Amino acid sequence: MNDNKRSAGEFEKLLNILDKLRVSCPWDMKQTNGSLRKLTIEETYELADAILSGNNDGIRNELGDLMLHIAFYARIASEKGVFTMADVLKGINEKLVYRHPHVFGNVKVSGAGEVEKNWEHLKIRENNGHKPVLSGVPPSLPSMVKANRIQEKVRGVGFDWEKREQIWDKVLEELSELRNEVDNYNTEKIESELGDVLFSVINASRLYGIDPEAALEKTNRKFIKRFNYLERETIARGISLHDMSLEEMNEIWERAKEED
Repeated sequence: MNDNKRSAGEFEKLLNILDKLRVSCPWDMKQTNGSLRKLTIEETYELADAILSGNNDGIRNELGDLMLHIAFYARIASEKGVFTMADVLKGINEKLVYRHPHVFGNVKVSGAGEVEKNWEHLKIRENNGHKPVLSGVPPSLPSMVKANRIQEKVRGVGFDWEKREQIWDKVLEELSELRNEVDNYNTEKIESELGDVLFSVINASRLYGIDPEAALEKTNRKFIKRFNYLERETIARGISLHDMSLEEMNEIWERAKEED
């Protein structure tokens, strides 16, 4: 049996199990789109964490959890007579074929960049050409992810730097404006300029093919690892961080960096 057939069989089994749970399990019976939403967000972050950790078993498990959630939403919609899982699958199949004319049609592309531009043009055309470019960016996205998606969206219609090196002048410009407001101690303008700095740095990460969310999370983990080392060292010495000078803490911090 090839993998596609095996996957189809296991997917059908999942739907059958969910059908039974929906009528037999008190917890599953009471779930709604609203009650599942926060759990879906949590599962998505757990998948992201497994990906960053390179944990293949974790990725497999979290994908299964997300698959369950997708099936659950479709099951709830089916009960309401709104749509079914078949409708969901039909919709994504048609979308993928439509947005890949270079694969399923006669369109020629020179590379991944052109594919992205065609993708955005096709999305606009799906709504008779009146769909705003940024309408597909969910308002509830975390701010860093949202900034990155905004930049990717406008890039798809050609609103981008001609050369990626140009972004650094913009970053320096925004830093200079931030520094001026810091010197003036205008809290409201500091907040505004700091936002501009962050937006420009996120833009730089995009231009250089770096996921800013992943980059920041790696730094978070690195900081936690080094600070935990610092804390362990102080405990081993029988002293408290509160009783140490910054110079003493920095000495141990540098050793933690060497350990990395």
